[in-house]
Amino acid sequence: MKNKTHIIKEVEPGSIAMELGLTPDDQLISINDTVIKDVFDYHYLIKDEFLNIVIRKSNGEEWEFDIEKDYDDDLGIVFEEGLMDSYRSCRNKCIFCFIDQMPPGMRDTLYFKDDDARLSFLQGNYITLTNISDEEIDRIIFYKLSPINISIHTSNEDLRCKMLNNRFAGSALSKIKKLKEAGITMNGQIVLCKGWNDKEELEKTIHDMSAYIPEMQSISVVPVGISKYRDKLTLLEEFTKEDALEVLETIHRWQGIFLTHYKTRFIYAGDEWYIKAGLSIPREDSYEGYPQLENGVGMLRSFIDEFDSYMNELSGDGRAKELSIVTGVLASKYISKLSKDIMIKYPNIKLHVYTIENEFFGKSITVVGLLTAGDIINQLKGKELGKALLLPDSLLRHGESVLLDDLNIQDIERTLQTRICIVQSDGKSFIDAILNI
Repeated sequence: MKNKTHIIKEVEPGSIAMELGLTPDDQLISINDTVIKDVFDYHYLIKDEFLNIVIRKSNGEEWEFDIEKDYDDDLGIVFEEGLMDSYRSCRNKCIFCFIDQMPPGMRDTLYFKDDDARLSFLQGNYITLTNISDEEIDRIIFYKLSPINISIHTSNEDLRCKMLNNRFAGSALSKIKKLKEAGITMNGQIVLCKGWNDKEELEKTIHDMSAYIPEMQSISVVPVGISKYRDKLTLLEEFTKEDALEVLETIHRWQGIFLTHYKTRFIYAGDEWYIKAGLSIPREDSYEGYPQLENGVGMLRSFIDEFDSYMNELSGDGRAKELSIVTGVLASKYISKLSKDIMIKYPNIKLHVYTIENEFFGKSITVVGLLTAGDIINQLKGKELGKALLLPDSLLRHGESVLLDDLNIQDIERTLQTRICIVQSDGKSFIDAILNI
């Protein structure tokens, strides 16, 4: 049964809700005589400048408020259920799903597969369109919610059914046409699997998806992540350097075509392709505002440019300290180079950059966000760490202090006997953390 009890978890300081005297454990009953189904309804209804709100207090009393506010003003309420409804799990069995590649014995929440359209708008998640009803598509259109992020993978309907192990996966792509016709903007994603949706299939998918420009704003191509836990799963191969060069040749050729006809590159390669191919990361203008930054497309370029811009503002000084930095294999070369730049400008700062290999999931997993506390601890024992150890915030989930293996920041601090500093994943924050610890 879906959860229709909208319990308030937090009231933001200085907000309208606080002025009204709302408190945690109060329950939202209705807005403008409308019962709230989920977060879509809530965000749509609170846009009105005149609101009538009914609240049930924790003692059972019902309070009614008439509110006059500006159109864009939020009420300042955080609900216990972020979606104001049950989370919807994924019914696919994708051949590339990383959750299926995790070992047993991890916390339950890590095994939950979401394919909930509402998380696409709230958190930027990608959805396959196989778990969304026509009614929900109509609600998205009615509320004019944009952009929606879609996991496409292939436009070959038969192949998509096989890759997602869902007989409806191919026909689900027709919903893209309906969204385009309604003017809903979209971003797409292709998780590329060697021997499945690459080469000619990739060419076909890029061509077919271009029919949805401009509503389909961008498509990213990222390589499948393959952990060591693939027993009884579909055999997948790692991409080689030659493969990466071929993928990039395809993407760059199509970018040229789209620039000529649509004034946009449209199709973008994840950073991992350039690193695997041994090529330089493209310039900032090649990413056209970074439409898929959180998907690992242009993340290194953005980081480097922010770093260089901020470093040019600094004059250096005599401050002295010794720190250590954790990075994954993928970005190791870049983090090491930037750390050397800091030490040149600040000659009394000594930085140790430690590249942690992923023993937990397998060495083919090279992104820093999938490192575990256990691997960090085991590979840093006995190393020079200095005053503090800097860890990227991508290691943590939703503001928690727990890493993937259920060990937390305090466990790392206690075992390595050093202070841990969590650093946001941008160039300026990286420099500030080093200079200000």
